[in-house]
Amino acid sequence: MTFMNRWKRALLVLLPLLIVVAGGCSQSSGTAGVVTVDVFQFKAEISQQLDELKAEFEREHPNIRLNIQTVGGGSDYGASLRAKFSSGDQPDLFTLGGDHERDMWLEYLEDLSDQPWVADVKEVALDQMTVDGKLYGMPMNLEGYGFIYNKDLFEQAGITEEPQTLSELREACEKLQAAGITPFANGYQAWFVLGNHFANVAFAQQPDPEQFIAELTEGTATFMGNEIFQQWIDLLDLTLEYGNPNPLSMDYSSQVSTFATGQAAMMQQGNWTQVQIDGINPELNLGILPMPIHDSDTNRGMIYAGVPGNWVVNKNSKVKEEAKTFLNWMVTSEMGKRYITSEFKFIPALDSIEGTEEDLGQLGVEVLKYADAGKTLSWNWTRLPNGMPQEMYSSIQGYIGGSLTREEMLEQFQRNWDNLSFQ
Repeated sequence: MTFMNRWKRALLVLLPLLIVVAGGCSQSSGTAGVVTVDVFQFKAEISQQLDELKAEFEREHPNIRLNIQTVGGGSDYGASLRAKFSSGDQPDLFTLGGDHERDMWLEYLEDLSDQPWVADVKEVALDQMTVDGKLYGMPMNLEGYGFIYNKDLFEQAGITEEPQTLSELREACEKLQAAGITPFANGYQAWFVLGNHFANVAFAQQPDPEQFIAELTEGTATFMGNEIFQQWIDLLDLTLEYGNPNPLSMDYSSQVSTFATGQAAMMQQGNWTQVQIDGINPELNLGILPMPIHDSDTNRGMIYAGVPGNWVVNKNSKVKEEAKTFLNWMVTSEMGKRYITSEFKFIPALDSIEGTEEDLGQLGVEVLKYADAGKTLSWNWTRLPNGMPQEMYSSIQGYIGGSLTREEMLEQFQRNWDNLSFQ
């Protein structure tokens, strides 16, 4: 047998095998194969629980894999997300705030109006992601924040009533300090603590926050001439006077840990910290106080509540249907709903999900208590010009560090607002 004949015979033997292998490869790379959904999100406090939920989902959906990346807890999620898109590494499913963030990313967002969970979204959670009657995001949850406090330490210091005014808060701080207890754990290294949550206090306390924001942009209002911003600085000064040394060096995790271990009686945070606090000391007796900026009855006894983020689907993704499958499963399956309330400790943004007091934790129950009583003020940082919260954070840090006076801080706010409004 010649070499050529031997080669032909070998080819005839191998050809059926090659066809089978080629067919197998084609199938695995098609719709019947396993696909991966890249998920990018900022809720650092649920990263471990989300990984556990991922395993449950993949067990029920063996053809879908979730690749979850979390950037949060003080890191700049927005900058990281922009970097991903700039590099071409676009996630299939990611999280966004509303208003300006929604508009900035709108060209990438899938219309989710036809999804089965949409009819169950609470009315208060719809506005952030709705444009021209179309819904572009699924709200993650409802949240509220103020001064979380340790009720046992308050009792130890002889504080029998919750402080509702700035003067009453100062009196409580003096009693705590006299009892050898640090009043505040100030995690002012974390940009969102100052740039989002603390700065929002001054916006939310305005008679009409949206109108005030519009007037700032129109030039008919200024930070320097606003009495509420002056009062807001008084509250900031009080937290510094009765807080831990070197607040600009304390990050988010250290702040929560300091509070949870009983080293401070209060911290400016919200119900999202319940999981981390429970991981350190589940026996703490917790409550949430208002963040008062004056002694009048205006907005007395209010905390701040809203939707912290929304799940959105990249409309250019090749696996966007699988991403929608995960979202739908998370809010309709018994497993997913259990994780939202019992494991994430989220206050549900959908009427179809119910959480018990045991599920939501003490802080979630506190937020619901304020919400049910109509004692909540709005979240406004998503209404600000893009990049303004980060600029305010930098200016507030300058004030805390002593390089800016209160007037200079407000002047910086104004310059940055004017610059960003026209970009």
